[in-house]
Amino acid sequence: MPSRYEVAREGFERNLVGVREDQWAAPTPCTGWDVRALVNHVTRGNLCYAALARGGRRAEFLRDWDTEALGDDRLGAYRRSTLDCAAAFAAPGVLDATLDFPLGAASGAQALAVRAADLAIHTWDLARALGLDGTIDPGLVAWLDGNMEEVYAGLAETPVSARTSHLLFAAPSGELPAGATAQDRLLYRMGRPLNWG
Repeated sequence: MPSRYEVAREGFERNLVGVREDQWAAPTPCTGWDVRALVNHVTRGNLCYAALARGGRRAEFLRDWDTEALGDDRLGAYRRSTLDCAAAFAAPGVLDATLDFPLGAASGAQALAVRAADLAIHTWDLARALGLDGTIDPGLVAWLDGNMEEVYAGLAETPVSARTSHLLFAAPSGELPAGATAQDRLLYRMGRPLNWG
């Protein structure tokens, strides 16, 4: 069975392979980011998490977080970054190790769970920017909807606390509509405008 990270990275890639040349400058639900900036953020994020799993430090993670990662081979750069991240976390002992995570000390397993959550939400961001169906893998949505507190437990910044600073996570706005689905709840908690695009 694929890991949640693998499900999330494959979902993002399914949308990424269809990006036309004229869509790279299209706006996304992430304020201030076009499609290229979003894909670069996700690609560099994979590389930063991989470095963290290999003993990298918080300061390096934050320094490199949004630096250029795509080059001319955008799809290839994304694919290589996901393989690098998966390999780093698959190394013996990494999931049980305590990493110098930017939001506070976290096990490798918790950091990878946060990464999967981030990829899942950005899959929706990319889909909406491209005018595609924004459905996130239902199993991934169900896991996140039911385990958000556990995924972000003990971290300094979290989308599940009303007291968080929202420096890294967008704040929810408005109210959930009646009959909201599990995906709607997830997107709302992660500060996404459900009617975007």
